[in-house]
Amino acid sequence: MPNFKQILLIVLFLGFAKAEAHSLKSPCTTHQPLQVLCDLCGCSTSSGSFGFGTLSNANFVGVRYIYQNFESRNGIFEDSPLSKETFNTYQVWAQIPINDSFYVTASLPYQDLTRDFNNIKENLNGIGDANIIGWYKHVFYKKEDETVINFSGEKIASGHSLQFGLGVKLPTGEFEQRLTDNINPGFQVGTGSVDGIFSVGYNYGSDTFGVNTLLSYYLKGENKNDYQFGDQFSYAVNFFTAIPKEKMNIMPFVGLSGDRYDTITQYGETLKDTDGSILNASIGTELAIEKFIFGASYTLPVSQNLFGENVQSKQRLSLYVNFAL
Repeated sequence: MPNFKQILLIVLFLGFAKAEAHSLKSPCTTHQPLQVLCDLCGCSTSSGSFGFGTLSNANFVGVRYIYQNFESRNGIFEDSPLSKETFNTYQVWAQIPINDSFYVTASLPYQDLTRDFNNIKENLNGIGDANIIGWYKHVFYKKEDETVINFSGEKIASGHSLQFGLGVKLPTGEFEQRLTDNINPGFQVGTGSVDGIFSVGYNYGSDTFGVNTLLSYYLKGENKNDYQFGDQFSYAVNFFTAIPKEKMNIMPFVGLSGDRYDTITQYGETLKDTDGSILNASIGTELAIEKFIFGASYTLPVSQNLFGENVQSKQRLSLYVNFAL
């Protein structure tokens, strides 16, 4: 995708550069349909892997497409044959409010994976693993000025907030034992295991600038094949701003994210060269028009050491369309 990649990077860079020359004319005080991206101290939940939500404060239902590609070296020599893998993920996802402090995120992917090794192509497709997470959001408010009478009685948000998530990944995707001999163990539609998800995040937002962070730990379970993927720690930080336009909002962002993977075990034995880590840099933007939110992000690895350096992540592209609730 070289041509599209270059065009996307140029568009996103110009959007972010333009954002630096603009600021909001007045503080955001409402949550009308045209202002779903207004509150920068919202509950963004981007993770190092795919992300549970968006930059906006809006609850939503939507669809997301994720493109990834990898190269895996089948051997210890530089001229060892390469396996080229393409992952296409089509995902239905949502963020549903319970009340002012609690909400739920959920997603169900469809996976379409292709592997090209020695001019032989292999394709896997099917429903992937679903996840559902319950979140608690704690908003910090400004200290009241005792010399000023607050007739409304409403508290004023400080822009700082914390969020805590507890969830589960379900084995709705098929796991195939025969594929465990591949260099890249991630070439599977599903893991076949029930995993726990634990997350904590911090957000800050003013009228013109915001930053959010998220730390997530995935406690991997063992599947019926006695195969257990290693536990995973993900982290992410995004910096973003807002450009209000007539009937729309534009929110460009840049960020860093990463993952650390523990070793895989099977039948109680640790499998060699199955751990690793990766650090990514991302650039992207969100566009809100009425109740629709359009998003795009492009990710490249900054450094990586995956599976004994036998697997190389090349790039990731994410596109989504959401309807704000």
